[in-house]
Amino acid sequence: MTGQPYAVRFSAPAAKVLDALPEHAEDTVWDVLDAAAADPWGFRQFNTDDLEGEDVRHATVGQLSLTYWVNRPLRHLSVLTITWLG
Repeated sequence: MTGQPYAVRFSAPAAKVLDALPEHAEDTVWDVLDAAAADPWGFRQFNTDDLEGEDVRHATVGQLSLTYWVNRPLRHLSVLTITWLG
């Protein structure tokens, strides 16, 4: 991918989870989102059986999982869910 990274936006539920995370987990969220913003399709598709759902992606790193939607026209990622098993 060339150009600027995608901007990141959070759904209300994801923002609440982000606010409640311990500092090290929040740092991991931002590291994952930095990678996703640079290459939105670098993480696996959330549901590979959904032929029209290629823009919904799922990133998992250790105890952290993020689900985000790639909004191509607006060039931003919408974080739908954050799950921290810590």
